[in-house]
Amino acid sequence: MTEPSATGEIAIAAPPEKVYALVSDPGALAGMAEEYEGHSWVGDAKTVAVGAKFRGRNRRGVRRWSTLSTITDADEGRRFAFEVTTFAGLPVARWQYDIESAGAGCVAVESTWDRRPGWLRGPTSLFTGVWKRDDANRANIAATLARLKAAAEKS
Repeated sequence: MTEPSATGEIAIAAPPEKVYALVSDPGALAGMAEEYEGHSWVGDAKTVAVGAKFRGRNRRGVRRWSTLSTITDADEGRRFAFEVTTFAGLPVARWQYDIESAGAGCVAVESTWDRRPGWLRGPTSLFTGVWKRDDANRANIAATLARLKAAAEKS
């Protein structure tokens, strides 16, 4: 796998299992993320499992769009990841959360890989209003990780 197009990490004073429970719950993740605001399971999926799909609802200002995500990794306490596609099945991104024990807590790393074909970058940028996607994702990841830390460290 290539290097992520945007990544960030944060130390969290909570056990890896608690952090994993937050990032692997698409509903909880929506409360922490910048652009992602909710989901609905697709097909027979009702919970997190490799191969499960969910439709993500996203927003940036007045702009709104949806994507289809397929869970690719669900290693409790360690890694949660999903591949994102457009409504037409075109690749958009991979999002991955890696969690590693560290002292009395853990370190969480959020990464994304921009998977859009070159010709799709212009239309999706126009649609979402984001022309510098890697820069926006770095800022979004920093905000999400700060919210994750706050949520995980709550008693």
